[in-house]
Amino acid sequence: MKTRVASAFLIVLIFVPLLLIGGMAFAIFMTILATLGLYELIHIRESKKEFPFLMKLFAYVMVVFFSLSHFDSIVFSYTMDFRVVAFMIFAFLSPMVFIHDFKRYNLNDALFLIGSVLFIGSSFNLLIICRNYDIMYIIYLLLITTLTDTFALFTGMLIGQHKLCPTVSPKKTIEGLVGGTLVGTFVATAFYITVIDSSMSLAFVTIITMLLSLVGQLGDLVFSSIKRYYDKKDFSNLIPEHGGILDRFDSLIFVVLAFIIFSSVL
Repeated sequence: MKTRVASAFLIVLIFVPLLLIGGMAFAIFMTILATLGLYELIHIRESKKEFPFLMKLFAYVMVVFFSLSHFDSIVFSYTMDFRVVAFMIFAFLSPMVFIHDFKRYNLNDALFLIGSVLFIGSSFNLLIICRNYDIMYIIYLLLITTLTDTFALFTGMLIGQHKLCPTVSPKKTIEGLVGGTLVGTFVATAFYITVIDSSMSLAFVTIITMLLSLVGQLGDLVFSSIKRYYDKKDFSNLIPEHGGILDRFDSLIFVVLAFIIFSSVL
């Protein structure tokens, strides 16, 4: 427990000042986390089959590019350069022809790398852009994910009896989902109405916040299913007693992806 608390304190000690500073410092930090997140996805996949070194190297280069794309933008929208996407698709698929060994590199490998780069790169890029747009929005998203996860855990420990998704995450309960959603929605909605935009409809913000809370819990389950498929407890042991980057950012990744959908009306 002491190690877990110390790790959490260290995370806060590093993350909060960089969040407050913003700009290039925060963008570089998020890009480092994105690279580590991609490493964890690749590493867990390589428990079944290794990728060629050059393909992994190219994947890391591309995730850095996507993470830093428009890193200085102050408009919270995502504009993807499809020329880069097209180049990446060609670069990942073409080697299948030249390697001549489907056991070393095949379509499944190429699509896994393409999907992982787009998924991780765009998610962390959105976190950077969200911070540039307004720090209060990213605090809003952090309140949703942190409070939902925390109170889902506490509620589940105290009164949880009905399993939510036992084949994916045996410890999660329906009671935990309800408790986490209620607290996360209430506090984050109050923050939004009080700090961000008091003119917004309370009912509308509450509904959107509740949906984001549920999406965050879905993200947790999706990443748990990935670990379950590869028979792993954590994505890595980078953070003692907490697992890896993706173990800590699973909910936030899904929430920021969902938030971009609602950004035009919030």
